[in-house]
Amino acid sequence: MIRKFSDHSANERTFLAWVRTAIAVMAFGFLVEKFDLFLELAAPALSGHTLSLPGQKFGNIAGLALIIVGTAMVAIAVLRFLVTAKNIDSEERHSGTGSRVDVALALLLVLLGCALFFYLSHALVTTS
Repeated sequence: MIRKFSDHSANERTFLAWVRTAIAVMAFGFLVEKFDLFLELAAPALSGHTLSLPGQKFGNIAGLALIIVGTAMVAIAVLRFLVTAKNIDSEERHSGTGSRVDVALALLLVLLGCALFFYLSHALVTTS
């Protein structure tokens, strides 16, 4: 039996959860980057609205930012996984890693989400 198996298993489950979340963030970034094309083609036919895309670059930049954030999440997850695995095997007591990076990533995602909401809410203009 592996020594401290349950701790190592919990560490691995946490790591895999971070990786799944990062993949979802990157996929959402790809979707956001390509969403302008969907709006341009489908919105007039589905809702009778015309498009007013003030800055199509914003969608592209936001999508790329989400892809970069997802990639950073994977890198941080790998580092935390390795450090935690090392600390589990160590006989010394270690303090917690803190949550500054987690909070910073969450705040960045909230800011990107709010910016995308305002961008998309202004993208469709009702035709009279």
